[in-house]
Amino acid sequence: MGEKAAVSNSSGRVVVVMGASAGVGRAVAEEFGRRGDAVAVLARGEAGLAGAVRSIESGGGTALAIPCDVADYGQLEKAADQVERELGPIDVWVNVASTSVFAKFVDIEPDEFRRVTEVTYLGYVYGTRVALDRMRPRNRGAIVHVGSALAYRGIPLQSAYCGGKHAIQGFHDSLRAELLSEKSGVHVTMVQMPALNTPQFDWVRSRLPKRAQPVPPIYQPEVAARAVAYAADHPQRREYWVGATTAATIMANAVVPGILDRYLAKTGIKGQQVDEPEDPNRPDNLYEPVDRDSDHGAHGRFDDRSHARSEQLWMTQHHREIAAAVGAALVVAAAAVRRGR
Repeated sequence: MGEKAAVSNSSGRVVVVMGASAGVGRAVAEEFGRRGDAVAVLARGEAGLAGAVRSIESGGGTALAIPCDVADYGQLEKAADQVERELGPIDVWVNVASTSVFAKFVDIEPDEFRRVTEVTYLGYVYGTRVALDRMRPRNRGAIVHVGSALAYRGIPLQSAYCGGKHAIQGFHDSLRAELLSEKSGVHVTMVQMPALNTPQFDWVRSRLPKRAQPVPPIYQPEVAARAVAYAADHPQRREYWVGATTAATIMANAVVPGILDRYLAKTGIKGQQVDEPEDPNRPDNLYEPVDRDSDHGAHGRFDDRSHARSEQLWMTQHHREIAAAVGAALVVAAAAVRRGR
């Protein structure tokens, strides 16, 4: 792996996707591939990367696989150089890699917490830096942070992951303001995700007695991928919300965070587990990739419970048209009232 997997792209954009061997990153890479883009996929799992290359190429895109650890700035710097050398100037950089430990905070070891933070937060920081170093001199490009409703609302059993997502949100706000102050042609946007059907719930380290699950409603990773691709096309907007639960969570946390604290204290621990015992000896991806030898794809084990579309995403993408239609309806209604009088 690491060799160029196809001829250089001549028509579409050059896109880099971190954490692209499985889950949301895999679905995002495949979505850009279907658009005919040249997609560089970065992750540790070589079998997963090989699967991503096959999927991108079968969809009509150009693929380049580069095994690397996103928590290592030097590896990302070398990867970005390789992308621009083999595919051309980077147009879009997508930060999506993450890991976690499912456990109460007191049951997470300090080195485990540090590792989650290095991948889930510093990976975004490092990826953004190497992307900006190449985009700013050209004064063009888009950086997409894949976030979560948990960037606004922490939940039990995921303190390390939630801490990383909160940090990304603050980092995103600061960076966006700096780019706006420069009147830069480089844009950064963030896509806040709901619960998604990905392999992570069987990959991340867990000290729970039962198998972990995303809190329903659950969406397929392709919903997330379409949102990321749309955000890359329209990066001027500061963020996008995917899923009605994401919107409800963010808004409720802004208004009644104390009530959410108590609600999650009662429901958040049981709601993140299914009635099946966890295998305490299964491998996890905290320090080593789980997809080194086998390709797991984008989906987890919740296909029968997952939604393939999001009305909230559609409304987010068409918010101007909706606002205009509502405004026009109000004008018509006001005119009718005046005529009636």
